[in-house]
Amino acid sequence: MAKKPAVDWGGQKKINLALQGGGAHGAFTWGVLDVILEDGRLDIEGITGTSAGAMNAVVFAQGYLEGGRAGARKALEKFWQNVSESGSVGGAPQNIVDKLLNPFGFDTSPAYWWLDFVTHYTSPYEFNPLDVNPLRDILEKAVSFEKVRACTEIKLFIAATNVHTGKIAIFRREDLTASHIMASACLPFIFQAVEIDGIPYWDGGYTGNPPLWPLFYETKSPDILIVQINPVERQETPKTARDIQNRLNEITFNDTLLHELRAVAFVQKLYDEGKLPPDQYMRPFIHRIDGAEPLKQYSAASKLDASWPSLIAMRDIGRKAGKAWLEAHYDSIGKTDTLDLKETLA
Repeated sequence: MAKKPAVDWGGQKKINLALQGGGAHGAFTWGVLDVILEDGRLDIEGITGTSAGAMNAVVFAQGYLEGGRAGARKALEKFWQNVSESGSVGGAPQNIVDKLLNPFGFDTSPAYWWLDFVTHYTSPYEFNPLDVNPLRDILEKAVSFEKVRACTEIKLFIAATNVHTGKIAIFRREDLTASHIMASACLPFIFQAVEIDGIPYWDGGYTGNPPLWPLFYETKSPDILIVQINPVERQETPKTARDIQNRLNEITFNDTLLHELRAVAFVQKLYDEGKLPPDQYMRPFIHRIDGAEPLKQYSAASKLDASWPSLIAMRDIGRKAGKAWLEAHYDSIGKTDTLDLKETLA
């Protein structure tokens, strides 16, 4: 990690964002981004994103290029409206899901049970041979990737998993297409692997949710703000088959992030003990806006719920969390961590 000192650009503090994936819970991240853009005191240098985090990242970049902060806010709202109106994060048209849900809650809906059953006993190559994915249509209508690639003000790093090697793949802004984002969001039980240049990719959450290391090597800011939406801890023991599977998914999609945070904590310890020369190494500062606790009221099934009231509720929770974090920790940016890694990793 080469030394890259914190800089205050014209009253704005530079910071990097690391955006987790989590289906419709990505609307929480939309709320956080909305507050950051509204506040105006942070200048975003780089963004890493996985799955829904990747979608938020590219929409953010296009909107920013078209109309600055106001343009990014408008683009994010329009994108999530399109998700709600035109499709479902689970891969089925929302109007069909709505009909099946009434009068059920999402957890007990026939639509959710059908999807859960099908994905456990058949592959997407069998039940979806044409590889239909409404999210691709939404993404292609909402995002001009030519504009995203032209947005040089913000560095983008999108994570996917190479199916053949099992290793993480990082796609950078200048190369991005809709296929790269769909690869980052490709849940293998629901969608066929996304092939790019002959290589199949699955959801980036398996290998980096979100990855941090590109920000250390390719940006100047030592500050990374993680927007986390998957719970690290739960105090209750899951006992139903579905609850067990949901908890396993949460653990899996947080595992790589926790491993990276352990590496960061080790570098910080060496730096603080004077074992790393400050003229050669950077002391990273880690921050987190944690959506896991407020989102615990929503079941794992709600990650497939693209209804507008649900998305707005999650956006508002994200706005509240973002405001609270800025009020409490803005002055610490560039100076110290606001995430206690020792406690987080204990």
